Amino acid sequence: MITAEYYWQARYQTNSGFDGVVRISYAISSQYAYKGSGALLYDGSAVLTAAHLFYGSAGSIEIEFITSEGVYSYAPSQILIDPNYDPGNGNNDLALIFLERPAPLEAERFQLYRDQDEVGQDVSLVGFGSIGSGSSGATSNPDHLHLQALNTIDLTDVEFNRALSTSWTPQEMLFADFDSGQTAHDALGQLVSRVHLGTGESEGMIAQVDSGGPAFLDGQLVGVASYTSAISNSRYHPDIDDVINSSFGEVGAWQRISAHQEWIDSEIRSRYENAPTRASEVNLSPEEAANYTYFMVEFNGVRYGDSIISVDYATRDGTASAGEDYLAAEGRLNIYPNEGYALILVELINDSSSEVDETFYLDIFNPIGGSFGGVEKLTAMRTIVDDDLWLG
Repeated sequence: MITAEYYWQARYQTNSGFDGVVRISYAISSQYAYKGSGALLYDGSAVLTAAHLFYGSAGSIEIEFITSEGVYSYAPSQILIDPNYDPGNGNNDLALIFLERPAPLEAERFQLYRDQDEVGQDVSLVGFGSIGSGSSGATSNPDHLHLQALNTIDLTDVEFNRALSTSWTPQEMLFADFDSGQTAHDALGQLVSRVHLGTGESEGMIAQVDSGGPAFLDGQLVGVASYTSAISNSRYHPDIDDVINSSFGEVGAWQRISAHQEWIDSEIRSRYENAPTRASEVNLSPEEAANYTYFMVEFNGVRYGDSIISVDYATRDGTASAGEDYLAAEGRLNIYPNEGYALILVELINDSSSEVDETFYLDIFNPIGGSFGGVEKLTAMRTIVDDDLWLG
């Protein structure tokens, strides 16, 4: 990850907000070589990254969480590459890493960005890639720490393909260029005649080892870093040095999460353990040792066409406290056309302290594609049953 200047801060502080961004390495002999980055998803057990990190590769893989409480190393229980991955064009360049055990509690879980209004919005780019400057390109990241930069989503694949007209056909992608504040390096602005000169000193671009790293919009995962490229034709050469090294004038490409959300959701849901399949199976009083509890949202109305039914949701304290008894969760739940219901997973915090049974709530609201029959919000309650012995 390089930015317009060298002196910006590496983000490895307590409460940096990026404890859920992981470093991915391969074992080479007795050493690990850093390969890429990824982001922990909302279930606490799956990491989303780029497929090309694993395509044709072999060797032991390590996933590291670098958190305020320490460094945690994980092995994958499974790596799933998007079945439509197209290495030739870089399309569907996504992979899910399912962890051998749930991620550390202090690692932030990230929701998917589900709207399709990304163009023109500023995003935070996070990863473990190289540092450097826009004028000279990437160098290295000797401490291999979380790095952050900003950029602005300039185009989707639709406008990009319309403007470029080549045999290379990106699909379901987001594009941003590395602006220097000068028109000469505004690669995508020149391509579509829409000037945007960048975000100033915070402007950045993905670099080596940022592959698979997240782009965040409003704290949600909007894109996964895939590749960089340079655009050149008879009219202009925006790359400052004509070398693919993440310098000013180059273009970055991210897999568009809003277009891939059904595949991600479906694969995560299919691996929920002991998940209820009907309302009568929902456990309203889970023991804290269960480590998670499920809320079921059913749709019983008439669906028109292949529409997605969705609701927003958020947990709320009762006598149980978020961060002490359970992990707070909020986001949007989709019920896809082939589904009559979907589950919301909330992680419970198992401790060894004897305490009374405690409650918390989950609210669902803002239904799209259906209604609550005139009610604005629906609420469900869970009682966390303490399973520690005590004498009273």
